[in-house]
Amino acid sequence: MWGRGIGAGTFCCGAVGLSPREQGMACLKNVDLDLSAMPTLEQAHAVIRHYGPTLYFHPKEVYLPSSVSWFFKNGAALCKKGEDAAVELDGEGSHLPCGECNDGEYWIGLPDGKRGESIIYGDIDSAELYAHVKPAMGGTCTDVAMWVFCPFNGPARFKLGPITIPLGKTGQHIGDWEHFTLRVSNFTGELMAVYFSQHSGGRWVDASALEYTAGNKPAVYSSRNGHASYPFPGVYLQGSAALGIGIRNDAARSELAVDSSAKYKIVAAEYLGEGAVEEPRWLNFMRVWGPTVVYKSRQRMERMTSAMHRRLRSPAERMLNKLPNELSREEGPTGPKEKNNWEGDERW
Repeated sequence: MWGRGIGAGTFCCGAVGLSPREQGMACLKNVDLDLSAMPTLEQAHAVIRHYGPTLYFHPKEVYLPSSVSWFFKNGAALCKKGEDAAVELDGEGSHLPCGECNDGEYWIGLPDGKRGESIIYGDIDSAELYAHVKPAMGGTCTDVAMWVFCPFNGPARFKLGPITIPLGKTGQHIGDWEHFTLRVSNFTGELMAVYFSQHSGGRWVDASALEYTAGNKPAVYSSRNGHASYPFPGVYLQGSAALGIGIRNDAARSELAVDSSAKYKIVAAEYLGEGAVEEPRWLNFMRVWGPTVVYKSRQRMERMTSAMHRRLRSPAERMLNKLPNELSREEGPTGPKEKNNWEGDERW
């Protein structure tokens, strides 16, 4: 499950008496994967305590994070296809079916009434980051993927030049898993870079370019409603920044924050061997963390673009075609183990 690729410049070698041009060596292949430089469990804890970022939520954020245990104990229930009655979950998720594929047979739902309405706002006091520690760059680095859970992903907002248009229920769904990843050198112990996950993609930012809160701890900004991760405050668009048209992602600092260096749990570190880290049961629940509902939001956005001036209409239509299909439907996400970056190196 681990990538063998080693970054250019990690090693160098040569033959005595030959100039660099005479070496004739094009690359170095990692034939025998060696994880001996990987941290022990105690060292992994030390890395997180030393570099764990502070995760800031927007001052107007209402859909805040919680611990998974809080979510379960406050009304989350296991739903099964074809059955009306749902099974309420305990704090450990002991009733969750585990180790199977996402076949659509099960999902996690919320109770009806006021109990279901209140759970979507989360409980930031209980919130914690769930850390997955794994080898990267052929074992020369360690990636610490830190996952945050929010009971609800809020609706999207569409920016049309100076105007911001709420899109009703578009983009909202029960259950939201987002993450950022720390990359640490196994040779020096230094933080090299942080990966900021942003919806279906993301970006790496070198350690020298990060914003820091205290000591060696970077700042991570979670966008309003959607909870994508960004290195700096600001307004980020899914669309055309040049035209000022797209889905808004607003990030700003506030008192709503979680210190991941103190509030975290290591939930997986497979390289340490079986049993070294006890994985919580919910981590192996491979189905979705919310039901699926389809909206007509794309038709609404198409009507808006058709009413634009012809000079703006064409680029706006191109931007609309690039937006993810999930904005047209409410669909709970799968958990961390079903994401495409769980195995191997973090995506680029």
